[in-house]
Amino acid sequence: MSGMRVTLRQLRSFEAVARLRSFSRAAEEMHVTQPTVSKQIRQLTEEVGLPLLEQIGKQVFLTQAGEELYATCAEWLNSWGRFEQSIANLKGLKQGRLRICTVTTTQYFMPRVLGPFRVQYPGIDIAMEVVNRDRLLERLSRNEDDLYVMGVPPEGWDIESEPLIENPLVLLASPDHPMVGRKRIPFAELANEPFLVREQGSGTRMTLERVFKERGVALNVRMELGSNEAIKQAVAGGLGLAVVSLSTLNLDPSARELAVLDVEGFPIQRYWYVVRPKGKQLSVVAGTFLDFLREHSQILRPRG
Repeated sequence: MSGMRVTLRQLRSFEAVARLRSFSRAAEEMHVTQPTVSKQIRQLTEEVGLPLLEQIGKQVFLTQAGEELYATCAEWLNSWGRFEQSIANLKGLKQGRLRICTVTTTQYFMPRVLGPFRVQYPGIDIAMEVVNRDRLLERLSRNEDDLYVMGVPPEGWDIESEPLIENPLVLLASPDHPMVGRKRIPFAELANEPFLVREQGSGTRMTLERVFKERGVALNVRMELGSNEAIKQAVAGGLGLAVVSLSTLNLDPSARELAVLDVEGFPIQRYWYVVRPKGKQLSVVAGTFLDFLREHSQILRPRG
């Protein structure tokens, strides 16, 4: 038995005849002639060395060897079907296109995962749009991208979102601010401090406003700035305090010009979420990237 040479076509022909109990119906299903099916079965029988089928009149019966083979070949053909599907998917990965839309703050960590992904799947063409939250929601509502990465998924939308990695928000001051070095500063003291904030609609701003409201403390906004970089520069220049995502401080040489304050309630624990419209059939490429993100989320952890 060790030298058996059986082809996939022979197995397919046998499986069809055994299932349908008819050579003519098997030939019809496989879009081949009946003599072709008979020839495949004959070759298979010779390889196995025992009769597999018995034909009595118009009826087809399985021999014991035929029963054994039929039980096994259904599994083989299933596995082979899955293999063919995987190969088709991998071929798709070689020339696929991935569209990601992320909020501006993620520009500090998304490249760290896109790099290794490009190395593993060099054929994939990646387009990453970096926009503010309002613009991201606009693109999401029009289904313009495969995946969206953001800090605060919109409520009441028909979306699927899953937390990807922690996104702690920290409170920053200039190094010579009087609160620097103090431990467990009461939250209420923040009422007297001027804050530098992102524009309305930013996820960080929404979280900040919610936290102040929950604690019944007024948020004193001194200035609204359009980017995390501008905010950090303004904090370093002593213009006020700011709450930023810890990921914006990663690998940042200017971090020495900034101090993280120890105030009760901080860091505020949040997550980065990967979002997509509910029920959206992800492309093979997008599904592969999502799995890659889940497996490699430790690359993205804030190094604070």
